[in-house]
Amino acid sequence: MTGKKPVLFGDFRELIGMKDIDVVIIGTPDHWHCLPMVYACEEGKDVYVEKPLANSIEECNIMLKAAGKYNRIVQVGQWQRSDPHWRQVVDYIQSGKLGRIRTVKVWAYIGWKGELPVLADEPVPAGVNYDMWLGPALSRPFNRNRFHFTFRWFWDYAGGLMTDWGVHLLDYGLYGMNVYAPKSVISSGGKYAFPNDAMETPDTQQAIYEFKNFGLIWDHTIGIYSGPYGREHGVAYIGEFGTLVVDRQGWEVIPDNDIDGKPKMERIPLTARDNKITGLDLHVINFLECIKTRKKPNADVEIGAHIAKIAHLGNIAYKTGRKVFWDADNNSFINDPEANKLINAKYRTPWKVPVV
Repeated sequence: MTGKKPVLFGDFRELIGMKDIDVVIIGTPDHWHCLPMVYACEEGKDVYVEKPLANSIEECNIMLKAAGKYNRIVQVGQWQRSDPHWRQVVDYIQSGKLGRIRTVKVWAYIGWKGELPVLADEPVPAGVNYDMWLGPALSRPFNRNRFHFTFRWFWDYAGGLMTDWGVHLLDYGLYGMNVYAPKSVISSGGKYAFPNDAMETPDTQQAIYEFKNFGLIWDHTIGIYSGPYGREHGVAYIGEFGTLVVDRQGWEVIPDNDIDGKPKMERIPLTARDNKITGLDLHVINFLECIKTRKKPNADVEIGAHIAKIAHLGNIAYKTGRKVFWDADNNSFINDPEANKLINAKYRTPWKVPVV
């Protein structure tokens, strides 16, 4: 397109160290988000980092600290934060028109995702620096299932649908409620859709988050399109007078009825999003503007850290197989050494968890 061949690097640190670069975009697998982001901040670069922010709670805390210490603009790829119809939903929720909200339901039913066939390990393909691709992750034989997009279904590199779709949708469930610190989490699920395929992460999972005045329910599965309210993904705020349902296409309000069958509030039919420009385009525009103004972007690193932690809490509860109790002030589980071990990042040598 430009008539010029791009410069290629075998080590991202050489690229980040170039003085004429202002912005670093991190579109790597999740296990490779933390180190490049911290290095970029140290070098005085602003950063666009894909979601989820990190592959562990410890890394989230480190990245948040790095952005603050070096005064960097960091936009996390939770682009729904820049899509106007989601903002309309938050304004409506916080107006109090639904009455007291007792339950928030969040779901992702990914019908297009099918079975991941079991593949044998094989030699590293020509042209692939597999040791660098693995980076801080555990050393394992090369397997195509762990490479490229399907890395998402292996714990070494990601957290399955909980951290993939979860950070988008859980974010809006909690943004509307203006709270991000649960008291407890319990989660269950498993490989119910394709029990013998190659995925490690659960293809079906539910998690219940307990907050002070409401509960949040996460629900995901693969191979099925039709989720709650006939939507494959979405958020439902269930209040005393009605329920607001929103997905990427728009939002509506469904009234509850009183004992006589009369609606408690006015129905709002589907309000479709404006398709003139995508939320992702608006997100990039917001990032570029914030680089100039030095204002916080719509999905600042603090927002990304909050919601990535929420997703990781759900996965940690799933892995322990029990209810876990979270102390947000101390960033740890209460009286649960096993769960607390799962907070930390595990890096193989020579890579080290960065210290900020």
